[in-house]
Amino acid sequence: MQGTSAGSAPRTLPLPSILWFWLPLAATWVMMSAEGPYVAAIIARMPDAAFNLAAYGVAFSLAWLVESPIMMLLTASNSLVRDRPSFVALRTFTYRMNAAVTAAMLVGILPPVFRFVTESLMGLPPDIARLVHVATAILVPWPAAIGYRRFYQGILVRHGLARRVAYGTVLRLVAMSMTAAGLALASPLNGASIGATALVAGVLVEAAASRVMAHRTIASLPDAAAGGATALTQRSIVRFYYPLALTSIIALVTGPLLTFFMGRSRAPIESLAVLPVVQSLVFLFRSGGVAFQEVGVALIGRSGEHRAEVSRALRILAWGASIGLGAVLFTPLAGVWFQRVSGLSAELSAFALLPARLLVLLPAMEYWLSFQRSWFILNGQTRIITAATAVEVAGIALVLFACIGWLGMIGAVAGSVAQITGRLASNLFLFGTSKSTAPPSSNTSGIVTNTRPVGLQD
Repeated sequence: MQGTSAGSAPRTLPLPSILWFWLPLAATWVMMSAEGPYVAAIIARMPDAAFNLAAYGVAFSLAWLVESPIMMLLTASNSLVRDRPSFVALRTFTYRMNAAVTAAMLVGILPPVFRFVTESLMGLPPDIARLVHVATAILVPWPAAIGYRRFYQGILVRHGLARRVAYGTVLRLVAMSMTAAGLALASPLNGASIGATALVAGVLVEAAASRVMAHRTIASLPDAAAGGATALTQRSIVRFYYPLALTSIIALVTGPLLTFFMGRSRAPIESLAVLPVVQSLVFLFRSGGVAFQEVGVALIGRSGEHRAEVSRALRILAWGASIGLGAVLFTPLAGVWFQRVSGLSAELSAFALLPARLLVLLPAMEYWLSFQRSWFILNGQTRIITAATAVEVAGIALVLFACIGWLGMIGAVAGSVAQITGRLASNLFLFGTSKSTAPPSSNTSGIVTNTRPVGLQD
């Protein structure tokens, strides 16, 4: 399947071709998903593991929330950078967005603001709040570095160089691993601070590598738009980017929402301590589903002619992911993962088991969600995706309130029930809406999307 384009798509799309298209995209997300368990495993083997794991999870959730507006910059650069003027325009927009999220991080770590958020709103114990404060301060450069590297990664993807994105992820993991291991062995820093420093080091290296790898591609951009295309302005970028950013912002509320309710639940410290370990394991199996959205957008076709073939691949990969997660969680491998790999104590390992098992279907639902989203992206109906994300987060919030506020459930268990319920609500919302949606060929949104398959030419 070499360089297949939307305009020259074959009449039939063999399953192996779809899987080979998906594989390099999934590999990048799998590598990224490995960083969470690795950092958590190092923290779990250091003094005061439960407190530091909890603090690391909270700090990461807060930084992730601030990062949310710039997560879709890869999609934006992939879709909009077609020449040097559009590159300069979107680069300016990226720098402004990065400055905004950095300013938000700086405001957030001001002591009065931070105490209000973590102690008054989230109800964190003072000891954990102090650890979270230091870790969050270390993470100040993290959101802007993410925005910078996603901008350049989008350019690489647009020009069929997705493997270079994977190379950057490898460098990120190496830098993060060396930083975490070195600091754990030779520094007096606590586990939460070491985890935050490792994350920052990794993403800075990846951002620099992405810029270097995109250098020749940027130099080859034409000086002016072909065919008299409309110039890209800051206003047009904002109109294009607003619904994408809003979707990310709404979605990333989930992390702080979980920590907020868990801080007020039964067994709050234990729940917060196992949260990053459980989420990291589940995301390891969900990560291929996140990548499947690009498969759907690229291969379904302008008229939906390959929807059946892509749907078949979806079912195979989705059930394979959930069955794989179940093979870990419902066998002795669970103890191996939680204790030997993640470094949890026997007590915390037993505590994490039920919350993790409740999430066994989440990987399959991730694939389903990505497939559904790709259909609406092809139709230019991104507002529906935003609405579905809002439905999911609202469902999570309502279930958390009911399970913790009314039923008095343990926080980690309530969190898992809420995540499954919210995701199911989102899936069903998109399923119902898709029944009345026209094929992609009827897209009249005016948004020009890049439909060339990527990651096959490098």
